[in-house]
Amino acid sequence: MAKLSGIGCSSKTPTYFLGQSHGFNSVHGRMPSVLTGANLANRDLIYLGVSGDGDSASIGLGQFAHSMRRGVNMVYVVENNGVYGLTKGQFSATADRGSKSKRGVTNTDSAIDMVGLALQLGATFVARSFSGDKAQLVPLVKAAVEHRGAAFIDVVSPCVAFNNHSGSTKSYDYVRAHNEAVNRLDFMPRRDAITTDYAPGSVTDVVMHDGSVMHLHKLADDYDPSDRVRAMNYLAEHAARGQIVTGLLYVDPHADDMHSHLGTVDAPLNSLGEKELCPGAASLEKFNASLR
Repeated sequence: MAKLSGIGCSSKTPTYFLGQSHGFNSVHGRMPSVLTGANLANRDLIYLGVSGDGDSASIGLGQFAHSMRRGVNMVYVVENNGVYGLTKGQFSATADRGSKSKRGVTNTDSAIDMVGLALQLGATFVARSFSGDKAQLVPLVKAAVEHRGAAFIDVVSPCVAFNNHSGSTKSYDYVRAHNEAVNRLDFMPRRDAITTDYAPGSVTDVVMHDGSVMHLHKLADDYDPSDRVRAMNYLAEHAARGQIVTGLLYVDPHADDMHSHLGTVDAPLNSLGEKELCPGAASLEKFNASLR
């Protein structure tokens, strides 16, 4: 596994798990491009990008957009608290209009919805969860790791120092009171057949690319996680009611990734020798002629 992050409170997260794996802390907002380069060089690793709402929704917004549209095979986690915690609690770009800071200042700017952007940009696995809901979040992370393509998870993560008070729409109390879960999730990795007994119509099975199965126990009768347009409308409808939609919002079980789009070689680039990397003047001339 390779863990990459940018700058911010969230970017310290890779320090706290999988200490023997590859880790890289990039510059502010540039985690997606560094991860894209690493992924192009070696597709065999599991890529986990950890970012924050400042790192991805402000200085790194363009980087986030292109990693989603290119289908980089990664799990992109945004720890979203609505404030710049390292610089003492100013509103970030994801702070809801009308929410109040710890000092009582009201935010007058419109919020950027990272989930809505991910859906529009072409991400093939899109989810939102809450750091206070481990039962929902853990299966989402497991499923995202197994997904081939751009998997995005927006995790509402209250900042206990600057944004966990009355008036904040990203506090523990607010999110618990306004959480609209579209499904309850279990994740089962690939294994021998498992039999169980569920009431008719209560489960939607999503088959992942490697044959593993994610079981969605539906809470919303009319919600379909395979419909991208419906997911965007659902988000907008519930946002207008002041509700935070969580769960697996969209998945394409037949998605491919950037390597498939570009037709890259299977072997990691550092495993290629001089023969492959320097094919000679004749091959170079043939290639140049193809571009004339």
